[in-house]
Amino acid sequence: MLSTKPAEKRASKVSLASKTPGNVNIKAQRMGFEFNEQVPRYWLENSHFLSHMMNALSVLFPLGEQFFVDSVRAYRDQIDDPKLKAEVRGFIGQEAMHSLEHMAMNQHVRDRGMPVDEMEKHLAVVLNATKKLPKRHQLAITCALEHMTAMMADMLLERDDIREGMHETMRPLWAWHAIEETEHKAVAYDVFQQVGGTYAERTFYLAFSTAALGVMATYFTCRMMLKDARRFSIKDTVSGLWRLWGNNGTFSSLIPAWFAYFKPGYHPWDHDNSELVAHFKAEIQAYIAPQYQNGNRKTLQ
Repeated sequence: MLSTKPAEKRASKVSLASKTPGNVNIKAQRMGFEFNEQVPRYWLENSHFLSHMMNALSVLFPLGEQFFVDSVRAYRDQIDDPKLKAEVRGFIGQEAMHSLEHMAMNQHVRDRGMPVDEMEKHLAVVLNATKKLPKRHQLAITCALEHMTAMMADMLLERDDIREGMHETMRPLWAWHAIEETEHKAVAYDVFQQVGGTYAERTFYLAFSTAALGVMATYFTCRMMLKDARRFSIKDTVSGLWRLWGNNGTFSSLIPAWFAYFKPGYHPWDHDNSELVAHFKAEIQAYIAPQYQNGNRKTLQ
């Protein structure tokens, strides 16, 4: 299941501001994932550390993706390219669906005794402080975080070993999220370019956002591991850290893609993985809940 088969220069008026390939359709889709007692407590490689790390990322998504939506929406009226305008609508809709599906997962994590509410309050403090920055700087942060989520999404879709380590009850959520993150990976970036974003802004905020994400994700992971300390294991934690940062690790393998963002002429679709997305999108249709089979029209736009 879900296996792999296989330009900063301003465009002229006759060119499209959007660089998204024509075979990519950015459209919101509610999935209706459910998480119940069938989901193991340690659903990623049966690892205490890795499972809580991924739970921590999920807790970040609902409030984080609302920040993304707000930063892009602030410039929607300044976009005159019809294709990019439509993609902004699709971006907002997809991020809204991601928030809803991860809220369902986060409720499952909360039901397992994790301090989700407290962590969300702490995240809200950080995001509220970030909202005091100039609007374009907020958009630059969104571009940076979208770059990182797109890197992770591509890795998840490319590597069978990553997906196969997930329990079958969790794998569809993360594969679906990866598909849609890839589809809209350039929308915020194209808006940023269209409204005069600079190289200095986008590169500074990649470094800034990487550090901030690392701190928050580490803090959330540690909070959940401490709450679930009875299953803590030094061996499991060391093994998990090696899985992330060792040779060909989940995160260490992304370092070249992270540095690609610093290339002056960089664009998210320099790496065109649209065919990979098309393959997985065909497979993920089987996981749409019956009530959403005909699509979902209610989005946050």
